[in-house]
Amino acid sequence: MDKKKKINKSGWICAKCSCPVEEGPIKAMYLSGNFDVKLLRCPVCKNVLVPEDLALGQMLEVEKGLEDK
Repeated sequence: MDKKKKINKSGWICAKCSCPVEEGPIKAMYLSGNFDVKLLRCPVCKNVLVPEDLALGQMLEVEKGLEDK
């Protein structure tokens, strides 16, 4: 089956490749810190989807905490 036609549990499709995105481990870097998180990403172009609630919630809190150090 073609990846573009595969059913995607998340419902998200990559805008660049039109492929269904998949959940997987991502290495996020900010300042001097590295963080392993599970996010949705395109298996073809590797673009990552960071949901708005995560970007404005947990990630914002971590960012503020790192900048205060």
